[in-house]
Amino acid sequence: MFDSMATAAETKLAIMFAGIAVVLLTGVVFGRIARSLRQPIVIGEITAGIVLGPSLLGLFPGDLSQRLFPADVRPLLSAVSQVGLILFMFMVGWEFEKRLIRPHVGLAAAVSLTSVALSFGLGALSAVVLYQNHDVVDGRHISFTAFATFMGAAMSVTAFPVLARILSDNKLTDTRVGTLALASAAIDDVLAWCMLAYVSALVTSGGDTGDLIVIMVRSVVYVALMFVVVRPLLAAVTWRFAGREHWRTLLLILSAGALLSAWATTWIGIHAIFGAFLFGFVTPREPSHLLVEHVRKPLEQISLVLLPVFFIVTGLGVDIGGLAGTQYLELGLILLVACAGKLLGAVVPARVSGMAWREAVTLGLLMNTRGLTELIILNAAVSLGVLDGQIFTMMVIMALFTTALAGPLLPRGQAVEALRPEPRPVASGSQTTRPADRTLG
Repeated sequence: MFDSMATAAETKLAIMFAGIAVVLLTGVVFGRIARSLRQPIVIGEITAGIVLGPSLLGLFPGDLSQRLFPADVRPLLSAVSQVGLILFMFMVGWEFEKRLIRPHVGLAAAVSLTSVALSFGLGALSAVVLYQNHDVVDGRHISFTAFATFMGAAMSVTAFPVLARILSDNKLTDTRVGTLALASAAIDDVLAWCMLAYVSALVTSGGDTGDLIVIMVRSVVYVALMFVVVRPLLAAVTWRFAGREHWRTLLLILSAGALLSAWATTWIGIHAIFGAFLFGFVTPREPSHLLVEHVRKPLEQISLVLLPVFFIVTGLGVDIGGLAGTQYLELGLILLVACAGKLLGAVVPARVSGMAWREAVTLGLLMNTRGLTELIILNAAVSLGVLDGQIFTMMVIMALFTTALAGPLLPRGQAVEALRPEPRPVASGSQTTRPADRTLG
């Protein structure tokens, strides 16, 4: 009996290994296709996950999707993807730089708060229409407050990591609109994680006011401990091991810390990704060049391998063929609300501040990208039992659409150069010349 059980376990692992191999190779193919279409690689990898799920592969005879990713193997894939996700969220928190916000703190706060407030309001308003058809998940009734709060939070997010890549690919990183978009997106993400933490607490408490208060008190204590105790402790540990060049030890300590922080927030009653993000946020960033070379880059390589598994787990939950006529109307509403909230929420304060229309619209398009961050929030909502399969499918399509929209609409060539700030004139004797003029002359 033991031998047969061992064989069954080994068979599951073997199938999982084959599935991961297919995921990685398919992700490479679709990632290259996405790059050729001026889209970030993440678009191709998410599409690969959907293609390998019931939306396409599952339509072929023989149920190929189920054969490749059997139901009893999917929990293993999910576990692998969660490790990659926790490490990725740790990196997102670690790479959050307050220095991005300081030069544009006033306008970035205005853009972020306006876009978040409008997107949240429209998302919560759309929940009034959507809730009546999606208020039961796996036989369990979902409160309107939890559903509406989640819809608002999901509409409010901007994908900071994907946005950084889009700016780099389109040579917008050193423009005013690019730096402003990064600063605003950074504030957006922090607000989104806080809202998700509240939704997690609300769902975990089951709507019981006493349990909700306990979770919120635990959360406040946890955040305080992270800043008062863990942050200085991490600073001491980082400098100690960095000074001795014990990089492998430091890498293991930080990875273990991120996983333990994720466990702590799960125990508290809020989602694990919040713990990983906050642990990264309090992790020291100095000595920066050494940490980037010996710690961040190895972690990025690990995430590069594990995150595509997260995409396939997401794709397996997307069933476009399962949408009926009325659901396509709901999808249209979701797309309209998502784009209107971010575009208007960013363009209006940008114009009021004096930005030109071209810059303001570019900023709106950038703030409308949701990408991987949206998928993380959607998967968190599914694990909490807030979303049914149909809403999940529609929201994933929205994440893809809003992210892909930026590529073909962003300025190119001379239009990008027009967005760059004018070089400051440099006095030279009795004449005033620009740095570019001196180089040419």
